[in-house]
Amino acid sequence: MGNRITKLLNIHYPIIQAGMIWCSGWRLASAVSNAGGLGLIGAGSMYPDVLRDHIRKCKSATKNPFGVNVPLLYPNIDEHIQIIIEEGVKVVFTSAGNPSTWTTHLKEKGITVVHVISNTKFAKKSADSGVDAIVAEGFEAGGHNGREETTTLCLIPIIREAVSIPLIAAGGIGNGKAMLACFALGAEGVQIGSRFVTSSESSAHEHFKQLVVNSNEGDTTLTLKQLTPVRMMKNKFYKELADAEMRGASIDELKNLLGRARAKKGMFEGNLEEGELEIGQVAASIHVIKPAGEIVKEIWDEFVTEKQNLINLMI
Repeated sequence: MGNRITKLLNIHYPIIQAGMIWCSGWRLASAVSNAGGLGLIGAGSMYPDVLRDHIRKCKSATKNPFGVNVPLLYPNIDEHIQIIIEEGVKVVFTSAGNPSTWTTHLKEKGITVVHVISNTKFAKKSADSGVDAIVAEGFEAGGHNGREETTTLCLIPIIREAVSIPLIAAGGIGNGKAMLACFALGAEGVQIGSRFVTSSESSAHEHFKQLVVNSNEGDTTLTLKQLTPVRMMKNKFYKELADAEMRGASIDELKNLLGRARAKKGMFEGNLEEGELEIGQVAASIHVIKPAGEIVKEIWDEFVTEKQNLINLMI
């Protein structure tokens, strides 16, 4: 299949692995790229020298295109951008910030830029900033999320109507059926995070992976809406946050409660009670840990099969 996303990113399948903090290093990114999708290194959890090391290892592990996800609200952003340029990375996905800040600079260096949004306002702002494509991420997604709580099913057609640039869907997508639904709504590719968290190559701690595959409906929730909205699994740390919000804690109190390295403690180090466990609602439908390449193939094969099944229904 060839469309605007596969041509833009020079990939075989319009399947992008999200750049997730503490979960998507060079092993996962290269595995997805080798399978025909686009792997992304998650720069948000990396110091500049660590990011450079991951980029170099990824280049050695795959000859196919890969990219780097850069959350614009994180420190060291200037150094991250410079390293990306110096190392010859060809694709950058930006998120959590103003798309106009770095888009022109990156594009002048010959880099394809994709920005992650969760509402129409930022979709239009991204298009005006000159990005090559956008990721429209629905309320179901894990990690940092939009305040509007617009679900993917509602968000994709709204964004498709608002802008004409290539559109990638994200949030609640873990299989080929969901991918096909997003295409029916106007998407031309999908970005998938949670499903790849439980891949063999993910750098997430095994305890966290196992918690995800054992999870049920309702085990995740969106919290910290007055600070920086984030979807996470319910645990001791989440309950402390929820109790603080319930009693009207100030932003400074919430920041103090968050402290430092909570996400690292939970997802990377495997502290399932004191850590921040970011994951999407689709976690409830994930039941097995397997290689990333198999995940890409399963998603694509199901997409193709279900598309034909729909055609057959109309005959």
